[in-house]
Amino acid sequence: MEKFKLGWFSTGRDEAARELLKVVLKDIDNKVIPNCNISFVFCSREEGESEESDKFIKLVRERGIPLACFSSVKFMPELREKGLEQEKKGNTRLIEDWRFFYDREVMKRLYNYEHDLVVLAGYMLVTGREMCIKNKMINLHPAKPEGPKGSWQEVIRQLILERATETGVMMHLVTPDLDEGPPVAFCVFKIKNGILVDEWKEIENLMIKDPQFIQREVKAVENTSLFKKIRKKGLKREFPLISYTIKVFAEGKVKIKAGQVVNPREEVLTAGYDLTDMIDKTVGRSSK
Repeated sequence: MEKFKLGWFSTGRDEAARELLKVVLKDIDNKVIPNCNISFVFCSREEGESEESDKFIKLVRERGIPLACFSSVKFMPELREKGLEQEKKGNTRLIEDWRFFYDREVMKRLYNYEHDLVVLAGYMLVTGREMCIKNKMINLHPAKPEGPKGSWQEVIRQLILERATETGVMMHLVTPDLDEGPPVAFCVFKIKNGILVDEWKEIENLMIKDPQFIQREVKAVENTSLFKKIRKKGLKREFPLISYTIKVFAEGKVKIKAGQVVNPREEVLTAGYDLTDMIDKTVGRSSK
């Protein structure tokens, strides 16, 4: 049986980027992810740009994985800087142009590497329209399907504001519309109703004193016990979710067809593949 071929995109900016790759490689080695290999790693930094990304590049080379590096910072820097400045003002044309040219150069470098799926794992760039359309790419989002959008900080603040009873983590298909791709796989966990009781009381007391506390005191919210514990619960599930998502792809339980996530009978999985039970067993009941 032909092996499932995985592509890996990362900026390699921190220890988490290395640990995530190590976890997936370990699961491949131990057959947790069966019949799979990483056919290439792409890094958007080159050697010498930072100590952290140099460690990431060294790790990839030590494992003998084909590696392609192409610096995003060094590529058309004037257009990139102007594009980022204009993007803050609501004008995305220049940065979209830069992404188009950068992605074209990336795809040239990866042309000879076969892959069935690409995982964005600590990849700090937005992928352009052409890149998304030509590759089956998945990315992590720190919420359950139909949950809040935005960064993990924005997601948790919204959960607290809504007094949400549960949240989750999901892998979604990367599409031209940022963070709008259909869910591929997910897990959920409780954060209220018998869970984090004291932490919710702290928030409620703060909101009695200041009803606009969550919207106005962003840093203070992030320093609360509730915010930190919701983040901790999500983090515990992120690594196993990525590994198990790759696992169900490699096993043929999930595939992508015509921009949709389907099962082996080619029935559309609107909410994605539910990995909650599997991940609960991995992180342990005490962390639920």
